[in-house]
Amino acid sequence: MSESRKERPLPVRTLHEFLFEINREWDKFRTGSLLSIITTVVLFIIYLPKYFIVTFRRGGPFEKIIAIILIVALLYNIYLSQKQHGFYRKWEKRMGLLLHMEEELLGDDA
Repeated sequence: MSESRKERPLPVRTLHEFLFEINREWDKFRTGSLLSIITTVVLFIIYLPKYFIVTFRRGGPFEKIIAIILIVALLYNIYLSQKQHGFYRKWEKRMGLLLHMEEELLGDDA
């Protein structure tokens, strides 16, 4: 094979780099899921009751259907964000153990 031929780039060069890249990004995703829960709950509690009261008193059938769909979507968003946050917490522990094992295997050289 010729030296001028370029090697195909690999998505992960080493497991070590992969673990540290995931570890750097993990907190951002976990924090994002927590912020999604908080934002949706605050929106649901503070702003939307006024909208729903006005819509159900004065709105037509189409507006009422939209309001019900919005309630369901917000509740589903809270549910999904909570499940996502639980997933991140669970796997954060596993990733931490894996990183700790890797540090022990590599010793003080890493």
